[in-house]
Amino acid sequence: MSFTAEVKQEVAQKELRECDARAQLSALIQMTSSLALSSQGMSILVRVENPTVAKKIYSLTKSRYSVDIDLSVQRKMNLRKNNIYCLRILSRTTEILKDLGIYSARGLLEKPLAKITQKDCCARAYLAGAFMAGGSVNSPQKTSYHLEIKANSLAHAEFLIRLMERFDIPARHIERRSRQIVYVKSAEKIGDFLKCIDASDSLLKFEDIRISRDFMNSLTRTANMDIANEVKSQTAAKAQLDDIEVLEQNGRMRYLDEKLMEIVLLRRENPEASLKELGEIYERQTGTKVSKSGLKHRFIRIHDLAEKERSR
Repeated sequence: MSFTAEVKQEVAQKELRECDARAQLSALIQMTSSLALSSQGMSILVRVENPTVAKKIYSLTKSRYSVDIDLSVQRKMNLRKNNIYCLRILSRTTEILKDLGIYSARGLLEKPLAKITQKDCCARAYLAGAFMAGGSVNSPQKTSYHLEIKANSLAHAEFLIRLMERFDIPARHIERRSRQIVYVKSAEKIGDFLKCIDASDSLLKFEDIRISRDFMNSLTRTANMDIANEVKSQTAAKAQLDDIEVLEQNGRMRYLDEKLMEIVLLRRENPEASLKELGEIYERQTGTKVSKSGLKHRFIRIHDLAEKERSR
């Protein structure tokens, strides 16, 4: 089961108060259904691929309106051949749509009436319904974090964004294949959204995997940095030994002052030590502390002398 399916299953199992059930059903019906006309009159046709979501719509509708609902299953003829669960609500159509705040004298509305999500609990329930109807979220095991909801229209996308902003979840929208997509990219805000829709188990799983992976990535970056620093130190040490070799081959060692001779001997005795380690060794041997910059300055002087010999 995908992480998206796990989230939807968890949310669908939550018990809802009456006002929250109406808000959640409002999102589910608006985002998964269409109106159908037949000899029997107007009916609501719901089509979803997720059986858990189909069951949730059925139970909420039955519980609130006590209407007859025809159930059927179709199979897609594409490569995936997923089942499509169809629910046809045959009676009280206009009454149901009006109660859910998505129908008025002007017809179907692009977004629900304000009363549906007036309370914060109802707004959370609506977002949960919207995610069940048209949402997806990347597994936390993936390298990129992404949560999205397919909105019905631009007005509906802007409505969803405003709802999320009520809970400090900044979202954006783009158009993809003529559909409006509301999305969140921040891992922290995706976690906030899961908390908002009361998917607590999924939130714990998301955070546990995310923190573990980020911790391992941090360790890897630290290890790579240590290796890079070690390589850099070894490269610098070899160049310093090469400079000393040039001076010795050209008989220039006897002209070095005491401080430079000390550092030459120290480097030869410790060919793989870093500047920091050389400083510690020098302090143990002489009782005098010398900084990394002080050692570096001496090696620069040795390098300049070696370059003069090379140029000859």
